[in-house]
Parts: sequence; structure tokens; C-alpha cells
Amino acid sequence: MTSFGNTTEHPDVAPELVGFGHNKTIPAIIEKNVLTALSFYPELRNKVIQFVFRQRIKSSVMQAQPVFGTILKDRSKRAYQINISALFRLTHTAVPIHQLPDEIMIGWIGHELGHIMDYETRSNLGLVGFGLGYVTSAAYVKKAEQRADGYAVRRGLGQYLIATKRFILDHAELPQAYKDKIARLYVSPDEITEQVRLLEEEKLAAQQALG
Repeated sequence: MTSFGNTTEHPDVAPELVGFGHNKTIPAIIEKNVLTALSFYPELRNKVIQFVFRQRIKSSVMQAQPVFGTILKDRSKRAYQINISALFRLTHTAVPIHQLPDEIMIGWIGHELGHIMDYETRSNLGLVGFGLGYVTSAAYVKKAEQRADGYAVRRGLGQYLIATKRFILDHAELPQAYKDKIARLYVSPDEITEQVRLLEEEKLAAQQALG
């Protein structure tokens, strides 16, 4: 586990990424991918975020949540945790999560960081309401996942998200029930592709207006 500070050496991490580890606790084996995903979210540079391996997360591979003891604190002092399943469970076997391709890990982590961006817009009471809605309403879950993907796309992670979603939906060894859940509740690769296209068109139009 790596806790980042000004005096810690990180020889395997590009120097320009190290600063994004400020106030973060990251397992060393996924350090590079986590820092890469964080680099798309400069707004989270000073936020306290813990990345924690879990043996099993019910119905999920990764899960972003506020640290319970900080929910009632001032928003500036709120801390977050991203739980990561230590094993990527397939129908007949399981592989260590860190053995997934880099772009898949970056896309997955980038999506979870999108949730944290969403949490950051919410009051303490709003966070409690979010939690209740998430566990009681599939429609609420779908909207929450759309918001998280929206943050990730706007920050430039669109191609990573597309790779991650296609990896899940096309994986022959993933349980069909899990793939059905992803298809039902999460934004599809084609929808992400369209969001990326529209975002690039908006950027081009803005550049032309300035030029």
C-alpha cells in the first residue's frame, strides 16, 4: 500500500503523475493505473481517497463511497473510498484484478472517480438520499451511472470507458447475469461513442469561434 507524500520515491511512475497521489492511499500494484485515472480529474487532487482491495464486493467489481465517519463533516473534509475486488471473477475461474489490461483498469477506475465527482456536488443530506435511492431503485442506479460516465467522458476518459464496457459485454467467461446487469443499468459503448463525438464537435466549434 502506497501513501503518497512529498518525500516518497515512486520510480515506476511517470514524474508528472506523482502529484496526483496527494492525499491518496493506493495499493502499489495498481499505482500507475490509479494515478493515470486521477490525472483526468485535477479537481480531486487534494481530496482524501483510499483505494482498498476487497476479497468480494456484492454484485460489483469496484465501488466508490464516502468514508462513513466523514459524511457529516464539512464537504471540504469529506473522504472517499474506492473498493476494488481483488479478483476478477469469471464463470469457471478468477484472475487477480491487477492483471487486467491497463486501459480496462483506467476506464473502470475513471468511472468510479466520476461517482466521487457526483458526490462532491451533494450536501451531507443529499449523500444520504443518494445512498437510499441507489439501494432501492434501479432507475436511480441507472441515472447515477449515467452521471458518473458523463463526468468521465467530459474529462477525456471516453475511449477508456468504451474499452472497459466492451471488455465486459464481450467477455465470453463473464457470468451472463452480470453482463445483463451492465447492459441494463449502464451506458452502452455506442452511447459513450456518441457522447465523445458530440463533445469533440463542441470543442471544435468553440475553437472555431475563438479563431
